[in-house]
Formats: sequence, C-alpha cells, structure tokens
Amino acid sequence: MEMKKCTALWGATIGDIVGSPYEFNNLKSKDFPLFSVIGFFTDDTAMTVAVADALMNVSPDASDEVIAGRIARRLLDYGRHYPHIGYGHLFREWLKTENPAPYNSWGNGAPMRCSAAGWMADSMESAARLARLSALPTHNHPEGIKAAVVTAQLIYLARTGESMDAMRSFAEKHYAVPVIDEIRESYHFTESSMETMPVVLAAFFESVSFEDTIRNAVSVGGDSDTIAAIAGSIAEAYYGVPEEIIASAENYLDRHLLTKITTFSRYYGYSAGRGMSSGVED
Repeated sequence: MEMKKCTALWGATIGDIVGSPYEFNNLKSKDFPLFSVIGFFTDDTAMTVAVADALMNVSPDASDEVIAGRIARRLLDYGRHYPHIGYGHLFREWLKTENPAPYNSWGNGAPMRCSAAGWMADSMESAARLARLSALPTHNHPEGIKAAVVTAQLIYLARTGESMDAMRSFAEKHYAVPVIDEIRESYHFTESSMETMPVVLAAFFESVSFEDTIRNAVSVGGDSDTIAAIAGSIAEAYYGVPEEIIASAENYLDRHLLTKITTFSRYYGYSAGRGMSSGVED
C-alpha cells in the first residue's frame, strides 16, 4: 500500500458520530444517511481525545506509572467536563471517586479510546505499551487490555504501510473474524471487548474505503457507535478520511474537542512512523 498523508483521531470521532443514532435503534443495513440530524458525539469521542491529550503532554521517557497517571487524570477531567454523553455505569461511578482505581473492566471502552497510541508509537512494542497504559486506569482486565493493544497495533501497521492481508494475518492471531452477512441478523448489543472486536475487524477487512468501513460497522447493529469508532480508527490509518466527511463531522463538535483533534492531527497525522514527541503542552 502506498504511503500517504493521513488524519488522526478523526476515524474514531466520525465512527462515533455516525453510529450514535443507531446504538439503541439498530439499523441492520448499509443504506442510511452518513450524518444524521440526530447524531452526536458520545463518550467514545471525548475519551479518545482525553487519551490523546494526555499522551501529547507527557514525556515518552516517563515511567509507565507517570503516563498511566496522566491518562487517568485526563479521563477524569474530560469525563467531568462532559458528564452526560453515554458513559457506562461503572465509569460514571469511577468519575465520582476522589482517588479512582481500576475496576477490572473487559468492556469495549478500552479499544474505543486508544487511537492515539497507534498514531504516536514508533514500533509495534511502543503501540502495545501506550495502548496498555491507556486501558489501565479503568479497563485493567486482560481482555480489555488485549483489545486496546490489538487496535493500536493495527493502526500502527496501517499507517506504516502494511497490506490488508498482513493486517488480517496479525488480527487473526488474536480474534476469529466473522463474515458480516452471516452475523448481521443475529448480532446483539454487547459492551464486551471479546464480542465487539471480531465485528470491528470484519467491518474493516470487508471494506473498500473509509466510508464503507463505517457503513459495515453500523449495519451489524449492537453497540453501533463504539463498533464504528473502533473500526473507523483502523480504517482511517489505512485509507485516510475524505475531506468532505471531516467537514461534516466538524459540525457536531464543540470548539475544545475540535481544537484538540486538529492539533493532534497536525503533529501525528502522517504515515511513515512518526514517534512520540517530548510533549505539546497546553
């Protein structure tokens, strides 16, 4: 695959916005307006940006404890700033705690928010480390960590020019990838990483474009915004995102989120393995 200029964080954001009207009103079809008048950004976008904000503002030489602590602080800050955008019960309780601790979650919130790890990494090992640290403040169950690591590593592989066949070979070492047409009618709502990731991978590996990935993801049903956010984050690194789709998505964001996403894209939205900087402080 040809190396190319890409955006960053927009894949998760767009998947979230496009999928948001269908999370509890599943569509089971690829035929829908990409941006709905009732679409909105959810916790998927806010937490993705929170992780990116943390990683942009911490030294790559910092210890795991320091990086995970910075991520936890940003998750708290963003969660309390955007308190009513669809968090799960356990995360809402975590936000209320004075000194919050991980609660062993295997939920799909871990892979949904880890995009920045794949973009900032300078190796597969680095992608795994940053993804693990992005999950640890809440989703410290092995399945939550695994889902975040695989997602970030796929983003890294895509943005550094690996083929879809090579990416699929890597993914199938960790998850069985179903066929969308064979699971669409029976697939149900779940927030588990174990049941979300196979569907995410199918949406991407059966796609022919960024938009097609998002439509695949929404058409399966289930936790539509999160499936589309994770699949979109991988597809963005592989295909890039058309400018007109980004322009439409911008209308759904507030100034703070838009500024953070734009800043992150400016620093990290290129293929060819740009590594983690020494920090872009507020």
